[in-house]
Amino acid sequence: MTMIKSGLGLAGLVAVAALTAGSPAKAEEARELTYSANLGATSDYIFRGISLSGEDPVVFGGLDVGYGILYAGLWATDLGDNLPGGEVDFYVGVKPVLGPVTFDFGVIYYSYTENNSDLDYFELKAGASAEIAPKLTATGIFYYQIENDTIPEVLTYEATLAYALPQVFMFSPTLSGTVGYADDTDEFGAFTADGDSYTYWNAGISLAVEKLTFDLRYWDTDLDESEAIYSGESRFLFTAKVTLP
Repeated sequence: MTMIKSGLGLAGLVAVAALTAGSPAKAEEARELTYSANLGATSDYIFRGISLSGEDPVVFGGLDVGYGILYAGLWATDLGDNLPGGEVDFYVGVKPVLGPVTFDFGVIYYSYTENNSDLDYFELKAGASAEIAPKLTATGIFYYQIENDTIPEVLTYEATLAYALPQVFMFSPTLSGTVGYADDTDEFGAFTADGDSYTYWNAGISLAVEKLTFDLRYWDTDLDESEAIYSGESRFLFTAKVTLP
């Protein structure tokens, strides 16, 4: 969910998409307006290995629209007892395709309600994904958190592998795992009293059936819990989500 100055502007991305669009019929189909909505609940709101809900369960929902390689959306959640109100994220981006690789360049705005606007910040994203073997997809993403008066500059690097398993009865299972590294370049002490970086990881299985998705995942970080500002201790996370239409 982030982006950097990549040297490849929007015009360049559109040009890449045009080169890979194929026949006029396929190009026209790719320009169709798409939309979806999702609603779900999770046992803890974990963001890059850190609980942002004080380890409380939360309810979340989102809306997404797309047109060709363009996309936009919003996502909202409560924050349990950690903060009053909730979080609302807005994002826009482009997803050009070049051969077997799908790129993702976007910008995200994280906003917080109930007089917590001083915590709002922007993040840029640059990512790419490809099927590197039958049913095995690899994704790499770089996030750049833009510094403001209260939020430090943070660079995050994340890699994910996902493997689609054979269907079991009505379920379509997928195994996946992620490793990420976040670095507070301003040495602001964003994560611990004297720590400016940490590593996080997860592994789990998702079960999709019709419009429902169930996900069971194990999360952990290398944060020292005795000094951590947020809880990054190991835990299992269960999430259920419905996506329409």
